[in-house]
Amino acid sequence: MLNVYILEDELNIVKYIWSILDEIPYVRIVGHSGEMVKAEQEIYEKSPNLILADIQLKDGVSFELLSRLNLDVHLLFITAYSQYAIEALNIGAIGYLTKPIDAICLTETIQKCFEKTQEFKFNQNQLLMADRHMKTPAIPQKIALKTFEFTQIINIDDIVYCLGDKGYTTFFMRSGDHLLVSKVLKHFEGMLPESQFIRCHQSYLINTHYIHKYYKDGQLEMQDGKLIPVSNRKRDIIAQYIDTLS
Repeated sequence: MLNVYILEDELNIVKYIWSILDEIPYVRIVGHSGEMVKAEQEIYEKSPNLILADIQLKDGVSFELLSRLNLDVHLLFITAYSQYAIEALNIGAIGYLTKPIDAICLTETIQKCFEKTQEFKFNQNQLLMADRHMKTPAIPQKIALKTFEFTQIINIDDIVYCLGDKGYTTFFMRSGDHLLVSKVLKHFEGMLPESQFIRCHQSYLINTHYIHKYYKDGQLEMQDGKLIPVSNRKRDIIAQYIDTLS
């Protein structure tokens, strides 16, 4: 299933997009807004796979919102102004559509996005299966973190969780220390071992070794007492991990 959020302030266009997406069986529209403030809150809550966003909204330019959210999500921009195309691609969009929207182009782009999502899931599963069958030497794993003042080499096992915020990542350590690094969370998600770390939320990457409790309302309590939210689309992953311990 491809969860889609629509960010558009023209109601007639929202209805038009909705009518097209409603005919695609693997698409589920999880919400829509024409205001960036409301959209920011809902996007975190709904955890979409794809955001369809108009660029020029009544309360600002959607680039400003989407570039600061540290999102692990596909972006497809809709605009009446072709000069925004380069900027859209520069922030990682899968593409852009010009108004008036062509139904066939929209459907084909949605299909490509869905295929990429499925391919990513398949590759992740393949890597996980391969990891389970690999025997690695029992040597300490380390990572070098460059802060503003120094580079610190730490043991990966000492990381309790990582918090991503506006292009920065904070590492919270078993010792109680924390380190601020000027790289996005997704960078470290690719570096840290997938068998040990789970991206349970847009803003959080956790070390499963430090999970203390998992609450029914979708929160994790780490061993240091920190409560960490689990997004709706990550709950199955957490539940599967918990099941392996049962």
